[in-house]
Amino acid sequence: MLDLTADQSHTDHGRSGAPRPDRHAWDDPARWWPRLTAATGHLPAPVAVIDLDALRFNAMDMVVRSGGLPLRVATKSVRVRSVIDAVLRVPGYQGLLCFTLDEALWLSEWHDDIVLGYPTADRAGLARLMADEQAASRITLMIDSLEQLDFIDEIVPPQQRPRLRVAIDADASWRSAALGHIGVYRSPLHSVADVAAFARKLTEREGFQLVGVQMYEAQIAGQGDQTGASDALIRFVQSRSKEELRERRAGIVQALTALVPLEFINGGGTGSLEYTGADEVLTEASAGSGLLAGHLFDGYRSFQPAPATAFAFDVVRRPASDIATVLGGGWIASGPAETSRQPRPVWPAGLRTMPREAAGEVQTPLQGASAADLRVGDRTWWRHAKSGEPAERITHYHLIDGSEIVDELLTYRGEGKAFL
Repeated sequence: MLDLTADQSHTDHGRSGAPRPDRHAWDDPARWWPRLTAATGHLPAPVAVIDLDALRFNAMDMVVRSGGLPLRVATKSVRVRSVIDAVLRVPGYQGLLCFTLDEALWLSEWHDDIVLGYPTADRAGLARLMADEQAASRITLMIDSLEQLDFIDEIVPPQQRPRLRVAIDADASWRSAALGHIGVYRSPLHSVADVAAFARKLTEREGFQLVGVQMYEAQIAGQGDQTGASDALIRFVQSRSKEELRERRAGIVQALTALVPLEFINGGGTGSLEYTGADEVLTEASAGSGLLAGHLFDGYRSFQPAPATAFAFDVVRRPASDIATVLGGGWIASGPAETSRQPRPVWPAGLRTMPREAAGEVQTPLQGASAADLRVGDRTWWRHAKSGEPAERITHYHLIDGSEIVDELLTYRGEGKAFL
């Protein structure tokens, strides 16, 4: 069984008292990446790994960064059940934030504190939920409109089902007079008045129980502030957004708790844990991307996660003396179709993709300082931009402890699940 609390030697302690493992190993690429090649050299590519020490460090570091605020694990950013279970055994973590109802129903067989982070229109899944009293008691649905409530009532009327646990998704974006909408487009409920009016109508509805509220500050948590020329503007926008959100969130919570007692008030995620942890109105934060740490998190000033996961492709041809081509490569991340969403070759050092081809569906040509030295069969290591999405490409990760493979960790795909 994967255990992230077993070996905590070489640690110091942060301000919350959580142990923080020594991170020097991954600061030395010439030591870190060849070790993975030695451990996996007998395996065919593509091969994906999770490093135990790096995962342990990230799990502990997130607890430290949140300042003791409990962390709800965002499962979309992991998609490996054994890792999710191991993280939940680390003090400071409690509950799951799932991304589809089908996933939540599956995980409710083992877990009793599940929040569905997004609204659902899954008729079959809702029918299953409402026919299962245990699942209905373990899963909280996310809503932001009366239309969603009507949709549920049309499937099974409130008189014929268990009372459903629901949470309100309130918009955390910043609406700037000069810059417009800053953040992502999620909930239509933005102002204190918006949320309060909706909550009053919700509490008058039969068959629903309001238990929580979620506000995800994407423009803070999901935007690096150490990425290039626009950093000064990003930091200014984030600073203003933090001030506005703290005041508005407090008003929303005050309005909701005047109507009903709330079980949880959720913020997050990984990129803003220091800010979230300092907000006294919150009872928890959701985070998950920082556990496996895609390379998008390399662009943050406030923290530097360890590269806990990576995958390898092998060289299969050399179309020119300064080009080596690997089989595979095109594991592109979701989001804007930009360079930042491409997987990044990290070892051997100095490799880069070709501007006109980038990371290919079947093969990827590489140039750079070490490309001329690569030969057919040589292994290259890559990092994905995001944390959970590589799991959709593979059936399992190889767990690395030191220089050895110590376990195979099935992904959702490896367990026969493909939720989204």
